[in-house]
Amino acid sequence: MPYTYDYPRPSVTVDAVVFGYDGTDLKVLLIQRKNNPYADYWALPGGFVDMDEDLETAVKRELEEETGLKDIFFEQLFTFGAPNRDPRGRVISIAYFALVKKTDFHYANAASDAKDLKWFSMNNLPKLAFDHNDILGLALDRIRGKVRWQPIGFELLPQKFPLSELQHIYETILGGKLDKRNFRKNIIKMDILTELDEYQKDVSHRAARLYSFDQKKYDQKLKEGFDFELRQKLLKK
Repeated sequence: MPYTYDYPRPSVTVDAVVFGYDGTDLKVLLIQRKNNPYADYWALPGGFVDMDEDLETAVKRELEEETGLKDIFFEQLFTFGAPNRDPRGRVISIAYFALVKKTDFHYANAASDAKDLKWFSMNNLPKLAFDHNDILGLALDRIRGKVRWQPIGFELLPQKFPLSELQHIYETILGGKLDKRNFRKNIIKMDILTELDEYQKDVSHRAARLYSFDQKKYDQKLKEGFDFELRQKLLKK
């Protein structure tokens, strides 16, 4: 016998803010909605949570269904529950943010109920459906805060990279220039990179040495009490 509830029950959705770095700019992946409400508007990938799935399963499913992306770094962002945020009724959304490496940047394709899909520069965004502008703004604030004390920038880079590209990631996220000498000195002191005996190829300038992020070194430093002040010095201009 089905249970009769005394109070109305809200629906639950998940939304994904997917950031990608194309070598020059920080971008976000948006879909163009096929159906009402907000048909033809650009929006974050996402949708309703099924009754038999947990939240993380739901956001991964929706992202793959609408964009084709899978197996990427995810983190829960915030819960958005303003009463009038969705014209279809009382809908609460749990938002996530994801970071995509440049090597995976062009694999996304519109699918499911997405009419189109496009990477937008964070400096040239369209008006978004629902409250997605607010969700995107909070996600950007979150990664700007996290990059100061956690190496999430490496999630946006290929396995091998020059220090100049790593610095540009930080500058792009934080929205300002960093002193080259100070940045390199402090990132090397952090001892979470492996210096490779390899250099850039097919570049018009002098080829720079390549590095890779060492997850084991980073995990060990966390266990030993990673120096927060060192991470802050990294960002001083």
